[in-house]
Amino acid sequence: MDLDNIAGLVIMGGPGNVNEPSTWMRQEIELIEKAFVNETPVLGICLGAQLMSKALGGDVHPGKSVEVGWHQVELLPAAAQNACFSSVNQTFPVFQWHAHVFTAPPQSTALAFSACSDCQAFSYQNSLAVQFHLEMTTGIISSLMHLYGSDLTGDSDCTQNSTQILENIEVRSQQVNSMADVIFTPWFHSLYHQ
Repeated sequence: MDLDNIAGLVIMGGPGNVNEPSTWMRQEIELIEKAFVNETPVLGICLGAQLMSKALGGDVHPGKSVEVGWHQVELLPAAAQNACFSSVNQTFPVFQWHAHVFTAPPQSTALAFSACSDCQAFSYQNSLAVQFHLEMTTGIISSLMHLYGSDLTGDSDCTQNSTQILENIEVRSQQVNSMADVIFTPWFHSLYHQ
């Protein structure tokens, strides 16, 4: 794919294991690598962030448990220097649904962590990777619960059950969507000021 006329890439989440990549995952990793060489900004969310970590030489591995539900993310000091997080509270709620975690790759900057994942976000050049979800709606969450309900049976503080996930879901969804505006808008604005 020619990236010459591409302002930026957004790589979203989905099922799969980047250590056992399907054909499309290998193609996405190659595209991400090419974007980094071309200095094309990339925004990766959940699996997209794992693919970014893998492309940059980071480590992606199973977490200590599946991290599912509404959890707090905490910023590291370096986040204060990042436009995407500079006006965000030190801790804030997000929605999680992942079995694998990643490390901040070499030459990247770790930005956030949670009680269940040592690295929840990193930046690399003009790119941003986040493990968590801010784009979730009640419909998406309901679909995930229907498709992957077996993930909700773990007995860990990292894995919430359906009752916990559904509690105040409308309000919580609106809160994370508002956070998406705050965190992702600076990244999108940067596409026009390269």
